[in-house]
Amino acid sequence: MGKLNDKAVAAAKPGVKDYKLADGDGLHLLVRTSGSKLWRLKYRIAGKEKLLSFGQYPAVSLKNAREWSLEARKLIAAGLDPMEVKKEAQSAAIASAAAPVEVLETVEAISREWFKKFGDQWVDSHASKIIRRLERDLFPYFKGIGINAVKPIELLAVLRRVETRGALETSHRLLQNCGQIWRYAVSTGRAEYDVTLSLKGALPPAKETHLGAITEPSEIGKLLRNIDVYKGSEVVRLALKLAPLVFVRPGELRQAKWEEFDLVTRLWTIPAGRMKAKRPHVVPLSDQVIVILNDLLIVSGGDNLLFPSPRSRTRCLSDVALLAALQRMGYEKGEMTSHGFRALASTNLEQLGYDVRLIEIQLAHADQDQVRAAYKRETHMLRLDERKKMMQHWADYLDGLRTGAVVLPFKKLG
Repeated sequence: MGKLNDKAVAAAKPGVKDYKLADGDGLHLLVRTSGSKLWRLKYRIAGKEKLLSFGQYPAVSLKNAREWSLEARKLIAAGLDPMEVKKEAQSAAIASAAAPVEVLETVEAISREWFKKFGDQWVDSHASKIIRRLERDLFPYFKGIGINAVKPIELLAVLRRVETRGALETSHRLLQNCGQIWRYAVSTGRAEYDVTLSLKGALPPAKETHLGAITEPSEIGKLLRNIDVYKGSEVVRLALKLAPLVFVRPGELRQAKWEEFDLVTRLWTIPAGRMKAKRPHVVPLSDQVIVILNDLLIVSGGDNLLFPSPRSRTRCLSDVALLAALQRMGYEKGEMTSHGFRALASTNLEQLGYDVRLIEIQLAHADQDQVRAAYKRETHMLRLDERKKMMQHWADYLDGLRTGAVVLPFKKLG
């Protein structure tokens, strides 16, 4: 609770010179000799002291000033300057008041056209999330504005509105959708360039990728090609080739044993003892995985472990070996890790239209309802036919990224 109250603010009278009434945390009321009362916030950003004005009392009440002060403090905590965010929002508002343009060239019209053209390639749940995101977080701020008139800083102001309400992952997804929309506008001759290219790195990294994960398709293709030509240990190279195809946890991959693989049914059954959720997990094996396994049989000998350590064939590779290989290829720890192959797969499978629950099952994420999960006797076999198709599609998609081929989006499931 601040130091001021409504009665004290209303009773403040002008003096012989301007003076301040402090409310706490930098928020204060400046009482001028003219009798006007102005809410201001004193704060520091990057070592520099600044003053942000919230407007005059009584138009801005004590309650409003405290709410806005709290929002500004949240921005500062996130490393953002509230004064700059305010300027960007004002810029976007000015753009929204611009003269109307050809209806078919507005941000909303082109976005809906893009969605109509590509939306039927996604499952319904994924498609509905995208259109709701656009309707809630994009369209209201660019009403009647031509897509070619939008400047990067104006779009950034909209993205930061989403970020400051605590939805950082949503702001990243919105930026990704905007990139798809603007590229579509460029390809149809209604925008000169993709404004999202100027915003790369403008948002803080999403929490889901804090361990380091490459998720952009073009960068995934580059990573796969780098793995193909890796000059270090052949066992390590084959482990890295297998990682994006099966996207199990690093320990589950490194400790894999030949006895767990059935090449007839094309299934890898990881025993409960090696799983985080303490339940067996089944991984369908694509054509590409079978090829890698055959190569591994020659390299590792097929004794027991798929990926034996170079120091002892009774021990598996260490996670350090995989990380070191990625670093030798030029990837820093914050950019890509052995665990990052899971985020790489889950992010792109969702963007390609697969049911989130199906992806979660293949990732072997623990069931949120532990009681219900305890009564599932064959949890690891859930939706197996769908997962087999998804894993083969995923392997084919990665092949397309590796070669730079044009890969068609996955067809709507079911």
